[in-house]
Amino acid sequence: MVHRCEQTPRTNGPFMTTLGDFYRLPEPWVRFTCNEDISPRSGFFTFGEGAIGFGRCSSISPVASCERTLPDALVYADAQKDLVSLPFDLDEIVRNLRHEEYMSAQTQSFTGRLARNAYYYLRPILSVRIRKYLQRAYLAGWRDISFPRWPVDRSVDRIMERTLALGIKASGADSVPFIWFWPEGYQSSAIITHDVETSVGRDFCSTLMDLDDSCCMKSAFQVIPEHRYEVPASFLASIRDRGFELNVHDLNHDGRLFSDENTFFQRATAINEYGKQFGARGFRAGIMYRNQKWLHALDFEYDMSVPTVAHLEPQRGGCCTTMPYFVDKVLELPLTTTQDYALFNILGERNIEIWEREIEAIHCNHGLITILVHPDYIIEKWAQDLYLKLLRHIANRAASDRIWLTTPGEVNDWWRYRSKLSLKQEGENWHVLGDSEHRSRIAYASLDGDSVRYSFEPPNHKYPHDSIPHSVLVPDKQPRAQ
Repeated sequence: MVHRCEQTPRTNGPFMTTLGDFYRLPEPWVRFTCNEDISPRSGFFTFGEGAIGFGRCSSISPVASCERTLPDALVYADAQKDLVSLPFDLDEIVRNLRHEEYMSAQTQSFTGRLARNAYYYLRPILSVRIRKYLQRAYLAGWRDISFPRWPVDRSVDRIMERTLALGIKASGADSVPFIWFWPEGYQSSAIITHDVETSVGRDFCSTLMDLDDSCCMKSAFQVIPEHRYEVPASFLASIRDRGFELNVHDLNHDGRLFSDENTFFQRATAINEYGKQFGARGFRAGIMYRNQKWLHALDFEYDMSVPTVAHLEPQRGGCCTTMPYFVDKVLELPLTTTQDYALFNILGERNIEIWEREIEAIHCNHGLITILVHPDYIIEKWAQDLYLKLLRHIANRAASDRIWLTTPGEVNDWWRYRSKLSLKQEGENWHVLGDSEHRSRIAYASLDGDSVRYSFEPPNHKYPHDSIPHSVLVPDKQPRAQ
């Protein structure tokens, strides 16, 4: 029997906010508490296999580095009748991962900053051949980074799943209903994005739109407003008129947008003005530089500047999730796959095998597949052939496995709609309340041993007809680094 949530006292604290917002769970549900003896020092720990957290904990001593053996906080989580006791503040731990707070202690040296500034000063006159050798040297040792886990790290999502499993145990229910992640029961979502870096790339955009259209896909183009190339109104109209999305890409892509707080806020004013001129709702920073604490200064609905795993980016780290999440008023759509430049020039790949493994790992766990391909780097025939192979792979998977092929703006619209939806119980039945009710689906999370299983029917339904493929989420499928 599905748990009747109104029989349980209203949960307190931020736990239900974090978990409830992720799943859109009914309230009230079970209560969550945090042990009182929280450590004053933050550090790394695991929450079961494959899920690494960072922050303060009770009952264990978090460690300063992921290179050491990590204590398992899951051992000290407890699920009793209608009550889950966690050894940490769930809101704090999830925020620390999503916002990359675990990287705050790693500051760049004066020599490193000097080298970076020199590189970006010379970058306009450096060929891709020279740049890739300099970047390979700079990124040397990336394979030795143990956290986040390359190429896809789902620590946030796994922590959510395991916390939900504890809640189901505490409720004594067969399952708990929630509002499914994607509209109309899609299993995952995929978006294609193009950052336009040079005038050569700008002039190739029409051909790139032809390639996307050949596979019935619409993508988003991020355009640099200043200095890199001319941005005539006719060029912007050519993107919008064909049904593609248009966003702002940095200000001038000089690598200094996040160099200090004053620089960022000064440039944010100009960036916001260009956003209005372009009619753009989204933003992506140049070179994937970022500081999520400053995003509130941007007048955009969504941002796409945070990688899930940033081993191959100049700024290391990663948000450790394949799901969208809010940073104040801005929705973050993380970059969840390897971008083309890194694939071709850092890894030296001439195939789409890494992309295929990343897509499989994200889709099997119902996340957002974000592709970043620059028009500047696929002008050669071999690169276009690879890109078309990728598009056809995504299109075939979408047709067979119900991937929602859409645009960043549509994901933003849906995620904002979903954040306002709620569940209401009438008898034994659940209903969705709110806008876009016709697109939403109610799913059910149940236990399969210590794992969480998702379905579109409660486990005791007499005639289940709508189960969710690849639905055992703990442990999940994970590609192996080569």
